[in-house]
Amino acid sequence: MPHDENGNGNEAGGVITVQRLTHYPVKGCAGTDVRSARVGETGLEHDRTFMVVDPADGTFHSQRTLPALAAVRPEVLDGGAGLRLSADGAEPLLLEIVPEGPRRRVSLFGKPVGEAVDQGDEVAEWFSGVLGAAARLVRVPPGFDRDGWGATPGKVAFADAHALLIASQSSLDGLNARIGANGGRPVPMDRFRANVVLDGCAEPHDEDLMDLMEIGTAAFAHATPAARCAVPMVDQRTGLRDGPEPIRTLSQYRREPSLHNKITFGLKAAVVRHGTLSVGDPVTTTWRAEPYRPPERRTT
Repeated sequence: MPHDENGNGNEAGGVITVQRLTHYPVKGCAGTDVRSARVGETGLEHDRTFMVVDPADGTFHSQRTLPALAAVRPEVLDGGAGLRLSADGAEPLLLEIVPEGPRRRVSLFGKPVGEAVDQGDEVAEWFSGVLGAAARLVRVPPGFDRDGWGATPGKVAFADAHALLIASQSSLDGLNARIGANGGRPVPMDRFRANVVLDGCAEPHDEDLMDLMEIGTAAFAHATPAARCAVPMVDQRTGLRDGPEPIRTLSQYRREPSLHNKITFGLKAAVVRHGTLSVGDPVTTTWRAEPYRPPERRTT
């Protein structure tokens, strides 16, 4: 192992720390970097609390089909009582949040996940104009209860299937070295939409082997390797597709047979202790012998 068996060090003598914290208030839209974050059952406060859906059937809109979502910049106001939405070419919108009100049924990846609170016509028109597709904005309702899956399933809001995503700078550096060797341009970490970026890992993809992570007063447990789709090929600043990297290079060395040969980068984790964490916090880790590999029947 490229690290000690208990604690926050590695054999190189370094300490693993939090380099970056990001929450994504609206699923699929730009993230907000923060210095400190409270952690609840479904992850970082304000993370994936809102989702943009198709008004016809409640299916979520994704960068997979609408990459322009990436260039929508949400800002949480007044502790979650409001949102400021901005995008190039559109007038910013200040939205007063409706915590409870008319609901609509919504789904992720073809699976119903219950009802969500519709945020009204004004913001629906704004998103429809920005995206060029019919859209409505919905919010996680009070009492929302959705299970994740994996070695530690945990609970999840509107994230794909897990409370948070953890990646390391070492993994990105290793990937970019390979991309450069193939004649490509390096990619930034925002392509992977991580909640927690770690610094100080001894080897690329050390996060795959993290079993329990204690950071600040919060704690997280290994759920599953993070399977990747086409989203990392979207420029997160412009909202335009900019492939084939990093997927082309990742496909050469990061395929996971137990995830139907999907490409992986980063770790999905569940919350096992609420608390607060901050940039610069050391990460105390216990390690597993190998990453959790879900049953072959899993498709997400």
